[in-house]
Amino acid sequence: MRYKIVIAIFLLFWGVMIARLYHVSIKSNFYYEGLAKDNIERKRFIKPVRGEISDLNGNLLAMNQIGFSISIVPHLKVKKDEGKKNKLEVIVDKLVETFPDLNKTIMMKVYKKHNSPYNHAFIKVVDFIHYPDMMGAYPKLSLHKEIKIEAETKRYYPYGKYGAHIVGYTGRSNKKENEKDPVVKEVGKIGKSGLERYYNSVLEGELGYEVSKVTATNKAIDVLEKKLPQDNKNLQLNIDINLQQMIYERFGEATGVAIVMRTNGEILSAVSYPSYDPNLFVGGISSKEWKALQQDLAHPFTNKIIHGTYPPGSAIKMGMALAFEKAQPNILASSEYCNGHITLGKSTHKFRCWKKHGHGTVDLRKAIRESCDVYFYNKSLKVGINAMAKNLRSFGLGVKTGVDLPKEYNGVMPDKAWKMKRFKQTWYMGETVIAAIGQGYDLVTPLQVARYTSLLATSNLVTPSIARIVNGEPIKRKVVPMKFNPYYLNDIRKGMYDVCNTLGGTAFKTMSKLPIIVAGKTGTSQVTSIPQSTINRLKESELAYYHRSHAWITTYAPYDDPQYIVTVLVEHGGHGGSTSGPIAADIYKWLYKNGYFKKKPEDVSENKEQNVSNKIDVDNEVVSVKKKRVKSKPKVETSHADFF
Repeated sequence: MRYKIVIAIFLLFWGVMIARLYHVSIKSNFYYEGLAKDNIERKRFIKPVRGEISDLNGNLLAMNQIGFSISIVPHLKVKKDEGKKNKLEVIVDKLVETFPDLNKTIMMKVYKKHNSPYNHAFIKVVDFIHYPDMMGAYPKLSLHKEIKIEAETKRYYPYGKYGAHIVGYTGRSNKKENEKDPVVKEVGKIGKSGLERYYNSVLEGELGYEVSKVTATNKAIDVLEKKLPQDNKNLQLNIDINLQQMIYERFGEATGVAIVMRTNGEILSAVSYPSYDPNLFVGGISSKEWKALQQDLAHPFTNKIIHGTYPPGSAIKMGMALAFEKAQPNILASSEYCNGHITLGKSTHKFRCWKKHGHGTVDLRKAIRESCDVYFYNKSLKVGINAMAKNLRSFGLGVKTGVDLPKEYNGVMPDKAWKMKRFKQTWYMGETVIAAIGQGYDLVTPLQVARYTSLLATSNLVTPSIARIVNGEPIKRKVVPMKFNPYYLNDIRKGMYDVCNTLGGTAFKTMSKLPIIVAGKTGTSQVTSIPQSTINRLKESELAYYHRSHAWITTYAPYDDPQYIVTVLVEHGGHGGSTSGPIAADIYKWLYKNGYFKKKPEDVSENKEQNVSNKIDVDNEVVSVKKKRVKSKPKVETSHADFF
């Protein structure tokens, strides 16, 4: 037994010795070889140039200005000695003397923040000096070994506020963003909003590097390996910046959104008004400027195209009719009688139509043309909220469109389960009828309305896109053909034709004199409720501004061959026909004047599987470009509102 113990100790001893010998002679060799290599080799990353963004016609919307950054060597003393300037202060004063616009206090603060015994890299104190400004100063500054001058680019947005909500902006990256992306860590900038953020991984490019042999004093003596960065990965958009500018200026005193989209999903213009100058954010926005943006009641920083959610009002009625038909085939075959209101059960509460004395007998086409609320109240009670909501979501309302912009909102198409989850309450029948006219909990974004209007015009649900070509590759848009009963879809389209082209149509005054034929729908969405005791309502213009309804108009043209969608929302505008309508009309005039109706892209042609021809007749008469005035009875009041 004792013999075995001695043998075990002997083997254990030599096992440990052999393992140690292996570690010292072989394994640690790799470690020390790595250290030695680090001592004689230096790897320097080469930053890529960020890609540019241009519009449909090649106008640059985001570009790079050429200049220089200035860094100071670390570990300089930051405290004064007996009132004398220290080395750091001497250098900073020299920079301020050379470039009077620089702020000494900020540079000192930045240096102190990043200076530590563990930091051996130069500390950047000036992000950007324009090329012409540096040329005269470079020979003198380059003589100072404590100063490092490097080539730098700065993002610049030539069209400023006109494209801010689409293009977005870049800003300084934070620690979390640096950890996720090695390119961002080296460059120090990242896309913060808009296309700059959505396509950041493309625009930023890929890092290059250079491996050099260096001396003991860290002086490069030979280049061992070099890889150039992959940069200039550009975007070309579907946006026409000239159209974008025109629409932005057209809003004037109003606030809101306007979207122009081809029926294939290409977005020609998307204006969220008012806007802001994205150049403010490139070098870091001041607290004063940021506070002003945040406190502006018009919300210029909010991208209302995808982040503004509004009740759709009567703009939802065409989709609501199709939702009824999907739920109960041929429910639209029967007319409804409107005497100005309905009541539910034993309740005396009146759900009112916008027309005080009613519309009489109303069929589908008349319901769209005259925007009869009672028609939709009665149909909704037969179908129910769950079926309505399900079908409307399938039409693109209350769901994300899939557009290439970050953090798009869903909106809401409510049903019983939604209310229970949101409020822990059951659904009431009265909530169904107000949802049927686009009020209550209904919330949509303007882009959802534009997309759904394209569906009405073509029977195709498209995915909107702002980018046209990404790094040389054309964008592939998703198109989903949908099946509808052709008879009722034709009636809905005829009703939309009547809205814009017949006497009494709510958009007749503004849309009937255009050089092309437009079909559409106006809508007025309440922001405050009206008491039952109110008999004679105040005009929208008599209400306090923030109590006025939002004004919608959503349209397509040409009527017999849809190519373009124009959707306009004026916040607190009152009536769609009188406030949003003129803006939409001016957009169509601009499109016509600039040849958009003469040239038709190949991919805008009709889908072969489309179940309804777009060349629809009106009252058995094919519509021509020089249209005849079609009178419709009874006459509809132009000051229409979707109140109840």
